[in-house]
Amino acid sequence: MTAPVFEEFEPTADCDCAGCAQQRRALAAGEHPAAHGCRRALVLFTAAGVVLGGGGGGAAAATGTATPVGVASAPASAPGAAASVDDPESTHEQGGTAPLHGPSGRPTTATASAPLRPVTRAEIINRAKQWVAAKVPYSMDQYWSDGYRQDCSGYVSMAWNMGSNEWTGSLAQFATRITREELEPGDILLFHNPDNPTTGSHVTIFGGWTDYTHTYYVAYEQTKPHTRKQPTPMGYWTNADRYLPYRYNGLITGTTTASGPVSADEYPGATAFGPGANNAYITKLGEMLAERGGKHFYTKGPGPVWGEADRRATEAFQLAQGWRGPAADGMPSAQTWQLLATKQGTSIPEAAPGPGGTSAAKPMYPGSRHFRPGRSSAHVTQLGRKLVELGFGKHYTAAPGPVWDEADRRNVEAFQRAQGWRGAAADGFPGPETWRRLFA
Repeated sequence: MTAPVFEEFEPTADCDCAGCAQQRRALAAGEHPAAHGCRRALVLFTAAGVVLGGGGGGAAAATGTATPVGVASAPASAPGAAASVDDPESTHEQGGTAPLHGPSGRPTTATASAPLRPVTRAEIINRAKQWVAAKVPYSMDQYWSDGYRQDCSGYVSMAWNMGSNEWTGSLAQFATRITREELEPGDILLFHNPDNPTTGSHVTIFGGWTDYTHTYYVAYEQTKPHTRKQPTPMGYWTNADRYLPYRYNGLITGTTTASGPVSADEYPGATAFGPGANNAYITKLGEMLAERGGKHFYTKGPGPVWGEADRRATEAFQLAQGWRGPAADGMPSAQTWQLLATKQGTSIPEAAPGPGGTSAAKPMYPGSRHFRPGRSSAHVTQLGRKLVELGFGKHYTAAPGPVWDEADRRNVEAFQRAQGWRGAAADGFPGPETWRRLFA
């Protein structure tokens, strides 16, 4: 009898085996996947094939019973209880629409016809980031200190600054259906299963596309073990075609009325920056960043509309100070503004030299031999700085250097996975296509 062949697998979103569940928890907690390896026997594939990993479908999705990692709240009258893929042994009773609770919450009742609290896109994302930074634990029956229920629909209710805790069956009443091409930061992707709301229903906040292919986006979501922000397939790991985009009806444009020249003496506040923001403070920020080495991020002069160039330049300046994590998320904090305004701190490093020793916008791929454990070259530094520039530098604890190490590999892996690649195509070692996309 032939012995079965085993292979390391990335845990699939729809598998409830103990190994995959444990590995998903490790990934969500920021541990390296190798800490909880899940080995599974390979079997012969049918001619139709089986999709491993969460690409939007898969065997479980075909049956209509797949459940995403985060499960939304459902009305109290909904039959049954939901089992989470993160913890297949647990079940939870799900609550329906609820008023605000908690130390700072006041019982209120919101209806689709009642006036909605106005909120900007920048405010939605900034509110969403507060739970990410606080790592709010996932719960269907607990309420955070701001009065919102700690599940996925409560998270959206909080980010939209609503006066009540809604659920996946009611959120659409407060929003307008849009197309996926119209998605902008602050909109949501909603999957509500009306046949059985306890199975599969979930909602995420759209934070922007990860690349030009529009196959992955930055998702802010409330899921086990706590709130997270990460690249996510469009529309989700399973049931991809059932996630529908919506835009909050209380959305307003702009964050401040400042339209002329402004002074750098006073920090305008976090709400002046972020997706949808349009004001003179953004122009001032760009001018200060350009003076501190960030000019190459802008294809044209800094302007009043917040864009990816502003975020990347801000992130590069924050990383130059040695900051990591939420302190280097590309959103200008009061400390970031103060260092720029007073011309203190470390300036943004110059663009890495190309293989010929001079700055190159699209350097040639130098070959795989440079990106192996212990190897040292300027190409590794160049790669690391580009990853940081594109927002894939979270595993660095210091500025990228010439020696290839595990931090480089994990950052490259994150970039590859953001392209929608899996398996050997996302092993963390840059090949020609990875290099081309990085420097495109």
